Amino acid sequence: MKLWKTILAAAVLSLAAGTSAFAARTDLVIGIALEPPHLDPTAGAAAAIDEVLYANVFEGLTRIGPNGEVLPDLAESWTISDDGKVYTFKLHTGVKFHDGTDFDASDVKFSLDRARADNSVNAQKGLFAAIDTVDVVDPATVKVTLKNPQGSFLYNMGWGDAVIVAPESADTNKEKPIGTGPFKFQSWAKGSSITLVKSDSYWGTPASLDKAEFRIVPDAAAYVPALLSGDIQAFPFFDADSVTQVKDDPRFKVVIGSTEGETILSINNKKPPFDKLQVRQAISYALDRKAIIDGASAGLGLPIGSHMSPASKDYVDLTGRYPHDVAKAKELLKEAGLENGFKATLKLPPPAYARLGGEIIASQLRDVGIDLEIIPVEWAQWLDQVFTKKDYDLTIVSHTEPNDIDIYSRKDYYFNYDNPAFDKVIADLGVTSDEAKRKELLGQAQKILADDAVVGFLFELPKVGVWDAKLQGLWENAPIQANDLTKVKWSE
Repeated sequence: MKLWKTILAAAVLSLAAGTSAFAARTDLVIGIALEPPHLDPTAGAAAAIDEVLYANVFEGLTRIGPNGEVLPDLAESWTISDDGKVYTFKLHTGVKFHDGTDFDASDVKFSLDRARADNSVNAQKGLFAAIDTVDVVDPATVKVTLKNPQGSFLYNMGWGDAVIVAPESADTNKEKPIGTGPFKFQSWAKGSSITLVKSDSYWGTPASLDKAEFRIVPDAAAYVPALLSGDIQAFPFFDADSVTQVKDDPRFKVVIGSTEGETILSINNKKPPFDKLQVRQAISYALDRKAIIDGASAGLGLPIGSHMSPASKDYVDLTGRYPHDVAKAKELLKEAGLENGFKATLKLPPPAYARLGGEIIASQLRDVGIDLEIIPVEWAQWLDQVFTKKDYDLTIVSHTEPNDIDIYSRKDYYFNYDNPAFDKVIADLGVTSDEAKRKELLGQAQKILADDAVVGFLFELPKVGVWDAKLQGLWENAPIQANDLTKVKWSE
């Protein structure tokens, strides 16, 4: 009997030890393709910045949820005046930045005034253009007065570019980001990884993860080996061509979702001969979207005919505007005085959709007489040469910002597009709150862009996620460019 009791006691101890040993883990290594140029969401256009920091380290007055909905964030509630011009935000109290400084209404005023200042380096300065004044009512209340009603204002305040920063740390956020989120920055090993750790002083619901490392993996061929070895447990944006290697493996979850990534063949509209409408239309007729989608996104991308996601309630299907028609493309080039064709350059950033798509598009344009020299560039080069200096003929990129059709109205934007009729539609949209009228205006905007063949509209970038089957809480869709870890945890 004593022996049996000893064995039973040993078994109970063994079971207890086993339960502890198999408790849910609290660390995570996430694979990302591109390294951010810096770590300040309010001072850069690169999506990779938000993919690491949005909702994790930095927070805004509002935030965008996994289905594109507007949610409260640092503002626990708000009221809107009858004329739609005054927003009064009630802020959470007891909030601290990761360096221990207090968050209050003065930080909101500082952040919004900084973002819209004449010398602002915010990549989405237009988000703040409607703001007239920002006033501190008391430490927990801030009043924002707009120049005119803006139906998208609360949504705009949820962008990564609108996160709240502190005056004490704003100037050093590029290298050492200081926010109010559930994770705080720990380290950045340049070229390798960025590590976040749980903030013990977070004002809201604590994160389940204690540590999250964003591992930079620029080579898509390395994704599958990294997953199989367990070195990386999640690729929220996986290589579409590699999905077949893991889709039937029960250790992993494969999730195909939607994004806000309009993948386009960008055209420098003021550079001859692309300043001629017939040339841009010829390019659109030369594009075989199905072949491009099959080759650049493993057939998973959704074709688009203008700058709007098919997942949007305001989407207009214009994919039939330019059917693949080589003869029509040649005819238009002849009308433009280019019956013998011409040479141009195609600068391609690192993402697979660009490099693979570029080869296909170069072949298709060659069929109509346009001979492209392919120039691969790194992301930093693309941002400098193409996006900033407009030193390019053609390029391929996916614009992942949400609801960003207004970029075509920006006079300093890299498309170099200028159409007063389009600008008028966007201006009217900016002062319209009525949903039916906004839908009508957005439809008009999409049609103008298609008719002008401003760019070659290709496909909506699919969100292909692959991660450990025991992981919960990662976003299936990407309504904004983010890897929100606030609800991510391991099942036991």
